[in-house]
Amino acid sequence: MKISGHLRKMKTELAHPVAYTLLLDDQQVRLNPAIGHPIKLTYQGVIHCTHCGRKSRKSFNQGYCYPCFKKLAQCDICIVSPEKCHFDQGSCREPDWGEANCFQPHFVYLANSSGVKVGITRHTQIPTRWIDQGAVAALPVLKVRSRKISGLLEVAFKAYVADKTSWQRMLKGVAEPVDLYMRRDELLARIEPEIASLCESMGDDAVEVLADQPVVDIHYPVETYPTKVKSLNFDKTPEVSGVLQGIKGQYLLLDSGVINIRKFGGYHIELDCDALN
Repeated sequence: MKISGHLRKMKTELAHPVAYTLLLDDQQVRLNPAIGHPIKLTYQGVIHCTHCGRKSRKSFNQGYCYPCFKKLAQCDICIVSPEKCHFDQGSCREPDWGEANCFQPHFVYLANSSGVKVGITRHTQIPTRWIDQGAVAALPVLKVRSRKISGLLEVAFKAYVADKTSWQRMLKGVAEPVDLYMRRDELLARIEPEIASLCESMGDDAVEVLADQPVVDIHYPVETYPTKVKSLNFDKTPEVSGVLQGIKGQYLLLDSGVINIRKFGGYHIELDCDALN
């Protein structure tokens, strides 16, 4: 199969193992059947913004042109650091977008990716967010009223647990099992004053402790994990090829190295893989 189009973040489906679909414009290619077979991705030298479609010499924030990067609320600093939300100051880049996306239920969760980490996500992004991070297990801990509240609680958790995934370690194998229930209870006890303070200032319905959520286990379609992680980059090597040994997070694991598909949103790519005919 030869097919070309502009890359988007891979679509995922929670199955055993996770089912991956490569998106090239409006074309969808199921990638799991390619595992164990040669695959080639060739960058055609063209980038178009994933939001406005403008041709761009460089991709910002995983797929945007520079004007969109500067004007869109979804590219603002508060997306990375939601505790810095400035909506109440009247300076949100797109108030309508903020109301539709940030003033929705969010979850604070624990995940085991390269070890235990805390994270936040909208209710609509469960379990996608966990899969994109390469987590092998995840547990919702708190349900909150807005993104800013989730960010403030994440800051509280960060005093005791990591908030980032070591992607190199995550790609080298399956994380050691962790009792997420026990870690949840330990951490909730530690941040109880912060939860009480938020409920006092923002209302009792601002934070809900989730005591009965099950741990979600996630399995990835990987035949062989790399012993040494070599990162591949379309800007440096326009042709990326090798035997596809697995997929985890948003990474393709080739015998020649690994490539983060999400990083190259908007890049025009040609996919060549006989196993997908």
